[in-house]
Amino acid sequence: MGDLGKNLIWIGLIVVAIGAFIHFASHGGHRLPFRIGRLPGDIEYHGNRTTVYFPIVTCIVVSVVITGLIWLIDALRK
Repeated sequence: MGDLGKNLIWIGLIVVAIGAFIHFASHGGHRLPFRIGRLPGDIEYHGNRTTVYFPIVTCIVVSVVITGLIWLIDALRK
């Protein structure tokens, strides 16, 4: 169980670092070349009184990045 705790701490730190990068990169005139949550392929439906948004591609990209980070951490630990 100790290894699980350490891995969760590392994953949390990485997620916080990515979140801070995205937050601070979008302020002060610095923009990322893409907008997280508004990638091509994300579905957005505008009704008369509602808007529904399905960030499908964003979820896939985030999943691939997190999987890659976990794989990298595991590979570096061996």
